[in-house]
Amino acid sequence: MEDQPPHSIEALTSIDRKNKLMNAIKASLSSCLSETHLHLTVPVLQSKTRGKVRDIYDCGDYRVLVTTDRQSAFDRVLASIPFKGQVLNETSLWWFSKTQHIIPNSVVSSPDRNVTIAKKCVVFPVEFVVRGYVTGSTDTSLWTVYQKGIRNYCGNVLLDDLVKNQKLPANILTPTTKDVDHDVPITPKEIVERGLMTQADYDIKYGQRIAMEHGLILVDTKYEFGKGSDGSVVLIDEVHTPDSSRYWIADSYEERFRNGLEPENIDKEFLRLWFRDHCNPHEDEVLPEAPKELVSELAWRYILLYETITKSKFEIPTSQESIHDRISANVSRALLSAP
Repeated sequence: MEDQPPHSIEALTSIDRKNKLMNAIKASLSSCLSETHLHLTVPVLQSKTRGKVRDIYDCGDYRVLVTTDRQSAFDRVLASIPFKGQVLNETSLWWFSKTQHIIPNSVVSSPDRNVTIAKKCVVFPVEFVVRGYVTGSTDTSLWTVYQKGIRNYCGNVLLDDLVKNQKLPANILTPTTKDVDHDVPITPKEIVERGLMTQADYDIKYGQRIAMEHGLILVDTKYEFGKGSDGSVVLIDEVHTPDSSRYWIADSYEERFRNGLEPENIDKEFLRLWFRDHCNPHEDEVLPEAPKELVSELAWRYILLYETITKSKFEIPTSQESIHDRISANVSRALLSAP
């Protein structure tokens, strides 16, 4: 693993900008939003569900999704990353806005940097992972599966003699069944009939085009869909974030691939690799603490991805108010004024 960010990533931002961000990140290492227990001043709070990264509050017709700073991989929380929740929430909102012409989404409002209020939906029990390259390091990644000799993956026939990080002839969709209590049954026929496969294909192609225009390769990503109260299919959860997606630097990919080098990434892959190199993240009961330098580096890369994709500057919170108190107040006001 490279300890320092690749040169072409450095080139995406100025030294002064990076120094300012790194100072803010290091000052916030001890004040990450790792847990939430919102004290909402509204009588509609029904339940709270703790996800890997998001805390989800059921508020009647709405769900309040609070994106925390928790960093998840290998189905475990590895660390807390400064400003990560804000980056994920704001990146996702940007993509939700940009993809509305392709498919409607569940977003109602965003009363806080870390919060999205969404319409309650019935979630389809299928997670759509769309892949454009043969890569990855986890047990379910395409490269891991391919190395095991599998040549037909989720109905996709894979050519022989593919090498790691090679671009596929076309994007492939690999839907996987989710195991969540409120899932509703759905068959392969229903997946096609509801247009979910086609919808995911449209989304990834659009996302790849926008990413490439901004100097990035959207390597793979996942989508989740739900059914609204009116029966319409909507995009839910998150879109094209560095948690749900893998991004590479476009201008160095071809040369590095030809030379057998790993692509320069701008996502959480290098943190996964660090844990894999220093422990068994699947089996060890206690994991080592991620070095502060590594955590700070990941926080900066997340912010850099946001700024590169949106072409706007990430706003570092300046208030001394606790993040948790700020979120509670902002969400309470939003729910009181909700229709």
